[in-house]
Amino acid sequence: MPLPKISKTLYTDKPNLKDLYLSEIETCIAPLGKETYRARQIMKWLYQHGAESFEEMTTLSKDFRTALNDIARIGQPDIEKIQTSADGTKKVLFRLDDGLLIESVLIPGKNHWTVCVSTQAGCQMGCTFCLTGKQGFKRNLLPSEITGQITRLRFNTPEGTNIKNIVMMGMGEPLANYENTIRAIRIMTSDFGLGFSNRKVTVSTCGDAPMIEQLGKDICVNLAISLNAPDNKRRSELMPINRAYPLETLLAACRNYPMPGRRMLTFEYILMAGINDAPEDAEKLARLLKGTRCKLNLIAFNEFPGSLFRTPSQEAVSVFQQILMRHRYTAVVRASKGSDILAACGQLSGKES
Repeated sequence: MPLPKISKTLYTDKPNLKDLYLSEIETCIAPLGKETYRARQIMKWLYQHGAESFEEMTTLSKDFRTALNDIARIGQPDIEKIQTSADGTKKVLFRLDDGLLIESVLIPGKNHWTVCVSTQAGCQMGCTFCLTGKQGFKRNLLPSEITGQITRLRFNTPEGTNIKNIVMMGMGEPLANYENTIRAIRIMTSDFGLGFSNRKVTVSTCGDAPMIEQLGKDICVNLAISLNAPDNKRRSELMPINRAYPLETLLAACRNYPMPGRRMLTFEYILMAGINDAPEDAEKLARLLKGTRCKLNLIAFNEFPGSLFRTPSQEAVSVFQQILMRHRYTAVVRASKGSDILAACGQLSGKES
């Protein structure tokens, strides 16, 4: 099996083992005459012990470690800075090998932490309410740069051992970096990788309908859709992707997405004062989603410097929620965490402050 092109990218001809599946690591070590089970040992060292060099892999012989160092490398993002919010949320700035900066967020829960990871440096979707999009698009992240956010946090922060959930809701659109995102998820959920259940992994998308359908064919994870408007006119103004995949097309793809058991799709709705937070908007949204097995996360807009939008009143949010609940939807007002350090939804920028 040839090694994938992504394994020989930035700076070196040596493949980064953290970009590879188990079978590809087996292929990589085959010329060294090693048994296939050695690849499983290597993966466990990388993801379950946090090894950053071959020398740390002490269950491998010294000669094997030396040979590995000659043909391959281990690379992942470096933690540049961690900021802590008044509510305990932690925003983590990572530096990539080429100097680009990305951000992840550690979100506190009851007896656990959720890590919100990035899949791109910047974003090209152009959503008007999102600070990340205003930074422009730099490039897609490699699988090692996606999973590397998790391994760095798992082995280099006190919270790391209590990370229980992964949400791909950081910088970038996961489905616009599809192959690398899928590869990272498969490594996250591998028994020899990070070992997360697919029930604990959520992909968030702004609405790439064809790739939603492809995701459903390729892998089983939770899906969250950033909706933010109950009609095409406003959604197209807020989210340019709606011009390519209007609500009818998007919702058809969502209804075809397989959610096993009792799991439901999640629609995220960012409430912006005077834009999409009126009672009639809630009624329209209820009609729009009728017949769809879903729940709704309502998020009051998180303001940032230079934003044209404003946070709605608590009363407006409450009325919006109550209308949806009267229509028998599960509608949860999601508390915004980390807004004081620009770590909340839509506030990530990948900039040193």
